[in-house]
Amino acid sequence: METAKRIIISGGGTGGHIFPAIAIANALRQIDSRTQILFVGALGKMEMDKVPAAGYQIIGLDIKGFQRNNLLKNLALPFKVLKSVLHASTIIKNFKPNVVVGVGGYASGPLLYAASLKNVPILIQEQNSYAGITNKYLGKKASKICVAFDGMEAFFAASKIIKTGNPIRQASVAIEGKRNEALQYFGLSPIKKTILLTGGSLGAGTLNKTILAGLAKLEENHIQLIWQTGKYYYKGIIEQYGNRSKDAGIKIYEFLNRMDFAYAAADVIISRAGAGTIAELCMVQKPVILVPSPNVAEDHQTKNANALIDKNCALLVTDKNAETDLVDAAIKLLNDSKLMQSLSNNIAQLALPNADTDIAKQIFKLAHKI
Repeated sequence: METAKRIIISGGGTGGHIFPAIAIANALRQIDSRTQILFVGALGKMEMDKVPAAGYQIIGLDIKGFQRNNLLKNLALPFKVLKSVLHASTIIKNFKPNVVVGVGGYASGPLLYAASLKNVPILIQEQNSYAGITNKYLGKKASKICVAFDGMEAFFAASKIIKTGNPIRQASVAIEGKRNEALQYFGLSPIKKTILLTGGSLGAGTLNKTILAGLAKLEENHIQLIWQTGKYYYKGIIEQYGNRSKDAGIKIYEFLNRMDFAYAAADVIISRAGAGTIAELCMVQKPVILVPSPNVAEDHQTKNANALIDKNCALLVTDKNAETDLVDAAIKLLNDSKLMQSLSNNIAQLALPNADTDIAKQIFKLAHKI
């Protein structure tokens, strides 16, 4: 009988990296329940809590990214990288993986580099439409690179690329037939149009500031709002807005526990343009206005958004123009049923619902070559 495969999955830092990584691990176990899986993350980052909560073992590396706002903090970075590579080498020596998978995040670089020195097969899951410096370098050493966007030959050898899409939280996009239940859940009217605004679990300052200033205009147009503020902004927004949300159809949440209901209730969605979010939006198939965050490496959210804009799958409002343009753009879109239907139809064509399983199958293919 064939022995169980041993897989290391490395990366994290944000939910956009962690949730796909866990989805891949779950898919590996679904294909072969004997699969031994070890996660490697960065000490102090959210994966150190989220991964054990999902039932997997994780080891943390003492690694941080380049600090753009405080250059002095980068003086120790080369030593931390070297220390992390040595630690990663020890992890690989002890665990003896058949394949190492990188999903992005601080820990992914040292772990994948250490794997390449030991000739362990590497699979990279590149989530964005624009590959960062680390993945471009490690891509030369990888056996396979699973991508979610077209045109990735600009960064990686075409022979290594497999378009799988980004793994998603299936429960979040299971919205079929839930609209009425969702509206009841949020206490919203079925005869009014509804906007969902989400800036991610941490929130987005520009989006929150813009919507706070535009609430009166939404109310004047009889538009309802499901508003995920993120944990950094919730308290301040509630203090400014007060309790009027009970009567005005403005529903304010720090975090949305039922994302499926939020998607199901929405007529239009306003969102940042992280790769994982875009993967969910393609599955949800609702009209979307993307406001890319400018505060990310290589401005990859703008590039992710443009990949949809170029195919007429979404509308774009830049972060710098959000305060003047976003609310008006949302109201205009809600009043244009033809454009709403076109955007819904177009974004549906980009959905790749089986990304987690497809990536897991590629991992096993590599593992069986050893």
